[in-house]
Amino acid sequence: SIGPTTSAALRALGAEPSVEARPSTSERLAAAIAEKSAAAPGADLRDVLVRALKAAGREMRRGFLTAKVSFKSRANPVTEADLAAEQAILDVVLRRFPGHDFLTEERAPRASGSDYVWVVDPIDGTVNYAHGFPHSCASVAVVRRGVTLAGGIYDPFRDELFLAERGRGATLNGRPLKVGEAARLGDALLLTGFAYDRHLKAAKYAGYVRKFLERAQDLRRSGSAALDLAWVAAGRVDGYWEFTLNPWDVAAGKLLVEEAGGRVTDFSGRPWSQDPRTWGAQTLASNGKIHRGMLSVLRR
Repeated sequence: SIGPTTSAALRALGAEPSVEARPSTSERLAAAIAEKSAAAPGADLRDVLVRALKAAGREMRRGFLTAKVSFKSRANPVTEADLAAEQAILDVVLRRFPGHDFLTEERAPRASGSDYVWVVDPIDGTVNYAHGFPHSCASVAVVRRGVTLAGGIYDPFRDELFLAERGRGATLNGRPLKVGEAARLGDALLLTGFAYDRHLKAAKYAGYVRKFLERAQDLRRSGSAALDLAWVAAGRVDGYWEFTLNPWDVAAGKLLVEEAGGRVTDFSGRPWSQDPRTWGAQTLASNGKIHRGMLSVLRR
């Protein structure tokens, strides 16, 4: 469930308010204009983002194979390295921007009313990490008045830094990123993930896997939603879908995909929801060319 503090943080990210508090048409128009004219992040903001991601990566490498593991639920572990990486990110950010707010996976959000919110997943792919499977990352996005200005995903095991800035494209270790060229679902390599309720909805998720295996070239499941999105942006895979993601899973990766020329929607083709009541219920990312084909499967 979403408490009042989390709801405040989500509203700061541009989430849809309750029906009673919905803005007027003029307010919506003003918000749309503000989003279109949102300034790209400055060099200082980018520098802090990169340093925060690298700091998290150091903690991930330091704790790999040795960090103690506890469980928030059967399928949702947390390690000492998650907490250390999250603290390392916040130390870097708040040292430079002490008034900024944050929304993170492992602690209560800070929603003081700042225009800026840092959306943080210190280790995305914790199950992989806890098992010694070296496929996980740190993911951080910077949001201003509901508009994601910049996002980064750092894979410390491959030393790969994915960065995106609104209106300025996406890069991998400084090289421009572009989504893949597959124009037909039959030529596409896809990724998917399974939500924490997968033990209760295994048949539902398996049904979609079967449908895509029948239509796509092939399918993978990596265990890290943020890296899945980064790999769509990098053209390593052509599409990705998943149910029930959190804002920290998607915030940076969504910007990466879009800035690399791809598309992110729900399973009906609508813009990805930032409503706290439905946030991340459905996430579909693709190179854009196979988006319609993937939608046709997901709508069945």
